[in-house]
Amino acid sequence: MINYKKAKKILQLSKIKISDELIDSSKSLNRINVLDIYSPVNYPAGTNAAFDGFAINSKETINLNKNNFQNFKILKTISAGENPKLKKVKKFDAVEVMTGAIIPKFFDTIIPIEKIIFYPNKKNKRYIIINEKIKKNQHIRHAGSDYKKKDLIIKKGTIIQASHVMALKTLGVVKIKVKKKPNILFFSTGNEISNKKITTDWQVRNSNSHYIKSLSNNFLFNFIDGGILRDKDEKVFKKKIEKSIKSKIDIIITSGAVSAGKHDFVPSVVKKFNLSGYFKGVSIRPGKPILFAKLKNTEKAIFGLPGNPISSSACFRFFVFPYLLNILGTDIEKPFKAKLKNNFIKNKYITRFVKSRLSSTSDGNLIAEVLKGQESYKIKSLVQSNIWGLLDQGKAHFKKGELIDCYFSIGPNMIS
Repeated sequence: MINYKKAKKILQLSKIKISDELIDSSKSLNRINVLDIYSPVNYPAGTNAAFDGFAINSKETINLNKNNFQNFKILKTISAGENPKLKKVKKFDAVEVMTGAIIPKFFDTIIPIEKIIFYPNKKNKRYIIINEKIKKNQHIRHAGSDYKKKDLIIKKGTIIQASHVMALKTLGVVKIKVKKKPNILFFSTGNEISNKKITTDWQVRNSNSHYIKSLSNNFLFNFIDGGILRDKDEKVFKKKIEKSIKSKIDIIITSGAVSAGKHDFVPSVVKKFNLSGYFKGVSIRPGKPILFAKLKNTEKAIFGLPGNPISSSACFRFFVFPYLLNILGTDIEKPFKAKLKNNFIKNKYITRFVKSRLSSTSDGNLIAEVLKGQESYKIKSLVQSNIWGLLDQGKAHFKKGELIDCYFSIGPNMIS
C-alpha cells in the first residue's frame, strides 16, 4: 500500500492524451481552452456616453461662471446604436446623447441631464445654458478603456465560466479551441446493486452511478453508463476493457469489487493487461482499496472506486477529479485554509478526507467543522457538508483552532 502523495505522483506521470476541438464560444461553458485568447478589438469599440445628457467641448467653458454664462445650441439627439456623424459643428454647439451613444469627435465631456438648464424652456429646447467650467472626460467611456486589441482575455488551461462566455461574445470571439470532453465508461458492480424503485433489505440502490452522472451534467466529461457487473462477470469485464481499447472511451471507472473479497474481481482483471502505471490500495480513509491503472501503449486509464457511497465520492474527488484536470491541461488545484471548529483524532499513518461544513466568523475567519458520521456508508454528513477537509498522514491529533487544508465539494461553483 502506498501513501496519498505517492498515488498523486503516479497519477501525474500517467497522463492520457485528450484531443482538441474548435467550438462556438457560446457553447464553451466548463470547457478548458487550449490556447491563450486575445481580444480581436478594442472595447468599448468607440468612445461613448456613460449617462444621458449633453456632450460639449470642455475648452469652450474655461471662462464661464455664474456671471458669465453661455448658450450652447442643441444640434440633435444621438441614441445608442445610431451613427454619430455630424455635417458641421460650430463653436458653442452641443448634442444630446443617450447612454451608450457614440460621442462625435469634436466633443469631449458630458453634462448629465439632471444638471441641464434649457433655453428658452423645457418645452422649447433650442439651447442649453452653461454657467460654470466643465471638466474634460466627464461621464465618458473611452474606446479601448476596458480591453485594447490584443489584450489577453483568458489564459490557456482555464475552465471557462459564464463570465468568460460573456466577455468572448462581447469582444466578438466566435470560435475557441478547447480540450474534448473525456468519455468515461462507468460500471457498478455486485449482485446486491439494483436499479429498481422498490428494493429488498439485501439489495442496494444504484446511487454511485447517478452521483457521477449528475456531475457530468455541468462538468468536464461525458458519462456513459456501462450498467451493472454481477459477481461472476469477471470475463464480461475483461471483454468490456478489450472493447473499450478500440473505442472512443478514455477512462473506465468501476464502483465496487475492488477490495480483497471473494467477488472483488476488478484488480485481477485489470492486472491481466499490459500497464504503464498502477497502484492498488492507498493509505487513506475513506477509500483505501482504490485502484488506478494506465494501459500501456494506448491512451486509456482505469479507476476502481470502492463501493460504499462516501468512499466512492471521496475517491472521485481526490483521485479522478485531479486526474481530469491534469489531462485537460489546467492548473493543479490548491487547497484553502480554514480553522478547525472542533478537535479530531485519526490514525497517524493515514490521510483522512473528512466531510466538513465551512462557515465564517463575524471578523471574517473561515471555520471548518468536521461533521459527525464520518463512516463510509453514512450519507447524511455528505448532504450536510459543503467542503472536504484533508488531514494528512504523519499526525494523529488535530486541535480546535488549527488551520487545515480544505477543498470545495465538486459542483458548478467550485471550478472557477
